[in-house]
Amino acid sequence: MNLYAKLLEREAERNPIKVGLIGAGKFGAMYLHQVLRTPGVHLVGIADLSPSRAIENLKRVGWSEERYGAASLADALARGTTFLTEDWQELAKFHGIDVIAECTGNPVAAVEHCLAAFSAGKPIINVTVEADAFCGPILAQKAKKAGVIYSLAYGDQPALACDLVDWAKACGFSVVAAGRGHKWLPKYRESTPETVWDHWGLTAEQAARGGMNSKMFNAFLDGSKPAIESAAIANATGLEAPSQGLAFPPGSVDDIPTLMRPRSEGGILEAKGQVEVVSCLTADGEQIPNDIRKGVWVCFEGDSDYVRNCFEEYNVVTDPSGRYMSSYKKWHLIGLELGISVASIALRREPTGVATTFNADVAATAKKNLRPGDTLDGEGGYTVFGKLTPASASLAKGYLPLGLAHNVKLIKPVAKDSCIRWADVAIDETLPAVRVRREQEAFYSPAIEGV
Repeated sequence: MNLYAKLLEREAERNPIKVGLIGAGKFGAMYLHQVLRTPGVHLVGIADLSPSRAIENLKRVGWSEERYGAASLADALARGTTFLTEDWQELAKFHGIDVIAECTGNPVAAVEHCLAAFSAGKPIINVTVEADAFCGPILAQKAKKAGVIYSLAYGDQPALACDLVDWAKACGFSVVAAGRGHKWLPKYRESTPETVWDHWGLTAEQAARGGMNSKMFNAFLDGSKPAIESAAIANATGLEAPSQGLAFPPGSVDDIPTLMRPRSEGGILEAKGQVEVVSCLTADGEQIPNDIRKGVWVCFEGDSDYVRNCFEEYNVVTDPSGRYMSSYKKWHLIGLELGISVASIALRREPTGVATTFNADVAATAKKNLRPGDTLDGEGGYTVFGKLTPASASLAKGYLPLGLAHNVKLIKPVAKDSCIRWADVAIDETLPAVRVRREQEAFYSPAIEGV
């Protein structure tokens, strides 16, 4: 509750939190805007493979050339400015940085960046939730072994949902379900970068004018991002994944307590304690008023007459029985909120969400009939989408995680809507991201087999 006061103290002491940023794209640029306005924080270095793009974003968000004109990281540390480099390894190793924020959006690269941070004894905020979805649990273990913090990024929906779950549990409530909102219709599964804007509500010209990445936005539309973020929420909170994947029930914020009940009580849940995503569209494609599309929610249970009476006395919205209630945050502000993670880690040594178990996975699933020789193009592309699945099922069936399904060739045919398996592809087993995922599978497989 007092992060800002602590930041002011660091400012007054002239001992700011020293941050390194890897990736100055959209998410990174949003943080770049806010860090100029945050006391007690010094962004020492920015690493980006495209310095020209990084400079363009720096100028866009109001940075003067003097602020990022340091000659080196040491120079930036001494003068209170920022050094721009292409060398992320130099940034990760630099002694004068307290916290690293990984903002590349590239899951394979993000794993390598996390491992380097651990090796350098530095905490890291993994904005690239795609990486957390397929190997977050083992990354969290490695961070703990290294004595550092690994964290989800506040501002993204998974960390915000984790915050709500933590609040509910700390209040003494039993959590029934948690998740995020989304704009969803079943036909969106087949969307490609060519069709995304038709469904999104923009013309291709409007999207181009705004510099919007069609593949990235399509990953949201086709259900991949909701699956990825639901996996991160499940693994960080201990909630379970539905056995058949996300159901995307339509509803408003006031409908959540009614929807998020067990089926035996009129809801949509297989059982209590699951992740789910609520759609802002009816089955006919009509917009639902007071939706939760851009937000997160938690549904919890009044498990005594006393608590249910309190719900009634305070006129809160519940399901018809008065047993289930929800709390929510209607909006998430993405990189504009990343400073909460920076402050929480540096001042409290607390992550804003971290995987504690391996309950959920995201399987790469064929968007169309695929043939040997076809190249998978990852989330939001033409070949695959992500399907949320229980980790036990993914391990037992050998599913290929979506985060590793980019620029990978098939060696076997895969039918449309079928999950792709490791045995169906030719993959580079020497990649750090692949090795880490294999290590995670080896660690959790005995536990899964013993269930």
